[in-house]
Amino acid sequence: MSSTRPLPADTRRLRFREMTQADAPSLLRIWGDDEAMRYYPAPKTRAELATWIELMHERYERDGIGLWIIETQDGEFIGDCGLTWQRVNGRDMLEVGFHTLPAEQGNGFATEAAEACVAEARRRFAPIELTAIIHPDNVASRRVAEKLGMTYTEDDHDHPWIVRTVMSMSLTAP
Repeated sequence: MSSTRPLPADTRRLRFREMTQADAPSLLRIWGDDEAMRYYPAPKTRAELATWIELMHERYERDGIGLWIIETQDGEFIGDCGLTWQRVNGRDMLEVGFHTLPAEQGNGFATEAAEACVAEARRRFAPIELTAIIHPDNVASRRVAEKLGMTYTEDDHDHPWIVRTVMSMSLTAP
């Protein structure tokens, strides 16, 4: 499926595209994996993932953004990364989110993809505060946020099962 909606620019190693239901087997390698989902309530089932992919399509249509598939320039699935609107302590905030295959973690793919999403957020939404909402024990995700230039700003109490760490940065117009 090709889209006419804007996507983040390709990076040296990665490209972005909208996800489809055909991506479910690849996405289950992250979203259905116990270790990859250790900072979430539980891994997703195939049915839950199908519903989640539909939610991304609703976001693409409504907001023009969402989590996108990230893959190598050769088409190898790496994970997902993108921009979504989230609730933080009663406010709507733009978030950059990123998830990579467990075997690819530590290779800089999450940072590289997130940097492209930061540039897209700056291009489309600046001036704005961009956040990363992170489980307080997820040190690796916090490091990615810090590499982007984010700092801790607050704890989010809106989530039903955990107080989450909010990292953020101000984006100015390019």
